Amino acid sequence: MKKIVLLSLILLAATPVAAGEVSVAIAANFTDAARDLAPLFEKATGHTAKISFGSTGKLYAQIENGAPFDLFLAADSKRPEKAEAAGLAVAGSRFTYARGKLCLWSSRSGAWRDGVIWLKRGAFNHIAIANPKTAPYGMAAEQVMQQLGVWQGLQGKLVRGDSIAQTFQFVASGNAEAGFVAGSQVKGWKGDPGSVWEIPVSLYQPITQQAVLLNRGRDNPAAKAFLEFLHSDAARAVISAYGYGVE
Repeated sequence: MKKIVLLSLILLAATPVAAGEVSVAIAANFTDAARDLAPLFEKATGHTAKISFGSTGKLYAQIENGAPFDLFLAADSKRPEKAEAAGLAVAGSRFTYARGKLCLWSSRSGAWRDGVIWLKRGAFNHIAIANPKTAPYGMAAEQVMQQLGVWQGLQGKLVRGDSIAQTFQFVASGNAEAGFVAGSQVKGWKGDPGSVWEIPVSLYQPITQQAVLLNRGRDNPAAKAFLEFLHSDAARAVISAYGYGVE
């Protein structure tokens, strides 16, 4: 209850008195959605958003080292919680803006009839995942393979991307026959739809994506306005359209 009250106070102060700019660190899986949200935010508030994309782990490391970000939109809840605990973020400002979904994707149509059987057969040369140490979607991919009993057997075929964005490019370019990617990336893909297995959420821990106001943005009206905007019906519609769960 205390966190809700604190967040409400922060958002009530979000009405801009003049146009400003907010610097936002955003997890790579949210790239397409963020690019659609940015102009809507500008139109609604008059503020502009300067966005930097990367893996959640690497963005957090940058924040620890003093990177000039006002907001952090992570692909998990762990790093925003750490930011609060470490005194890097405003207590009570953290909330879930999206729930991610993991897919196995190939840019080639008809790559499989059953994703589980395809993985267990292992009749491919390379399969892409994001680095599980820095990317929550990579961790989720590891969990799926562990659950299916193929993690150890596929070690020699794994191609690891620094972020989920690089992982997606490995598959889109054909450098990997398939990969574990964010459902939002598949939704945003403009090419051949290829082959998609929407992985049951029972095979991996929930991907709870949280946003938090960093200390640098504490007194920035544009930063507070961006947080408020994420709660709006317009923003939620965009987020939902990219396949995320919204609360």
